[in-house]
Order: sequence, then structure tokens, then C-alpha cells
Amino acid sequence: MGTDAHVLVHGRDAAVLADTARDVLDELERRWSRFLPDSEVSRLNAAAGAPRVVSPETSALVARAVEGWEISHGRFDPTVLGDVVRAGYDRSFERVPSVTSAGTSDRRRECAGIHVDEQVDVVRLPPRVGFDPGGIGKGYAADRVVGKLMTAGARGACVNVGGDVRVAGDAPDGRSWVIGVEDPFTERPVDAVAVAAGGVATTSRTKRRWTIDGRPVHHVIDPATGRPAGREIASVTTIAAESWLAEVFAKGAFVAGMHDGLGFLEHHGVAGSFTDARGHRVVTTTWSQFAVTGADADARLGAHLEHAAR
Repeated sequence: MGTDAHVLVHGRDAAVLADTARDVLDELERRWSRFLPDSEVSRLNAAAGAPRVVSPETSALVARAVEGWEISHGRFDPTVLGDVVRAGYDRSFERVPSVTSAGTSDRRRECAGIHVDEQVDVVRLPPRVGFDPGGIGKGYAADRVVGKLMTAGARGACVNVGGDVRVAGDAPDGRSWVIGVEDPFTERPVDAVAVAAGGVATTSRTKRRWTIDGRPVHHVIDPATGRPAGREIASVTTIAAESWLAEVFAKGAFVAGMHDGLGFLEHHGVAGSFTDARGHRVVTTTWSQFAVTGADADARLGAHLEHAAR
């Protein structure tokens, strides 16, 4: 899926469980990557509007993507693949030149026309509509891996797939998991949140960016325009019950802009933190329920990292 993954698991047979996590992530990569021509997502996109039988994992992913589109009133849209390609992101990100040209695609957006039948695992995309798992694929992958680990007997697990984090069970110190929130410009921790069980996701325009004809471009597409979202916001981090849902809220708030994005999160009671283009931070009213500050945050983050190094 064009990103890195980090897994932290503890309990009996932790090393075996970590290997299990790697296997699950590899399998989801093979099913969901738009950069692999034989993945289920690539085959769906090539089906020209015909229904296709897919794995239960893929039908569940597409169903959640459509639900995310509905929750966000279209601000999150998994059918922006054509726009992403036209913006120059037409290959795995590590292969995208820092200075490139616009891509070519005839794909259009139409999330409302996607049909998913999870009873028989059949998905149909409308003709010429391209499905891009993008961030929600990373978030849902983290959710599935944590679920597998806990079912297999882990005491606790933390899985980070490209900035989308899912945690469950006990952290190494026996308390809630503490997750650092990075400054999008310096990548240094500017905050930390304690989460007992749930997902944390960040949408940022500062990590996947390039230049076309002298213009800075990034990968977060505004479905209303088909172009990269405005530069008012640098990043949004949200906390939700699951990582895929946190990803939907983060992406929807980013695309909405500071004022409407705050209103969107407040309406749903979602904790969120915004960093604007000047580096100023604004948080929702519920953010303080999760924030961990000072020496306690440093000590607990340090304990998690020490455990991960063993």
C-alpha cells in the first residue's frame, strides 16, 4: 500500500504474533494495493462496471469506504483515483519524482453508484469509476491486524500503518497506549494522547508532496474540485473507535477546512487536533480528554519505545 507499518505486540509468544501481523499485512497488500496489477482492487478497477466476487476483507473495506463517504457528506471519497493520477501520483510514492508532470486518466468519481453485497462478497463499481483504498485501506488494515493479534492471545497490540494507528489491550506499562502526535513540518512530537482501545489517524499534506509546473501538489484530493485540497491546513489528527473511522474523520475535516472541519468533528463528538499552514494548533473540545502532557507523556512514550526495541 505504498507505506511503512510498525507493529508492537506483547504477551505470550509475542514474536510468533509479530510474524502473524506481518503475514496479515502482506496478504492485505496483495489484495488492496492499486500498484499491483493483479490485486483485487486493480481487478475491480479493470472490471468496466461488471460485478466481481472478492474476498471478505475486500468487500468489508469497500463497504466501509462507502459508509465513510456518507458520514463525511462526500468530503471523503474513495473514487478520486482518477484525480490522484491526474495530480501526478500515478505510481508507488517512492517512485514519484519530486518534480514531475500531470498524469492522464479518464476515471471519474461516483461513490454513490458503488454496490457492495457483503453476504456473498460481490462488489460492483460503476463504469470508469476508480476505487482507491488510500488512507482508509491503511486504517482498516491496522484494525484487522490488531483484531487478529488479540484473538490469537496477545495481551495488547499497537499497529501503525502509514500513520493510521489502532490499539487494543494493555500497553507495556499496563495502562492505556500513549501515541505521539507529530508536528507536520518538523516531525517532532508536539502532543501525546492516551487511548485504551481505538484508532488514531492523521491526514497531512506535508509528507506526500511534489511539484508540477512549479506548483506544489499533494495527495489529499478535494472531491468537490478534483484537485489537491486547499493549503489552509497542514494536518489533522483524530481519535475514533476504529482506525478506518478515524481516517474518515481526519480526511473529511482536512478537506472541509479549519472552520467547517472543526464543526464537522464537534458535531460527531470526535476528538481532533488541527495544525494550520503557519504551525498554529487548534483542538476540539473533547481533545483534552485524551491529551497526556509533560513528564508523564515522555516517560510512557519512552517505555513503549523501549519495549519495542527488545
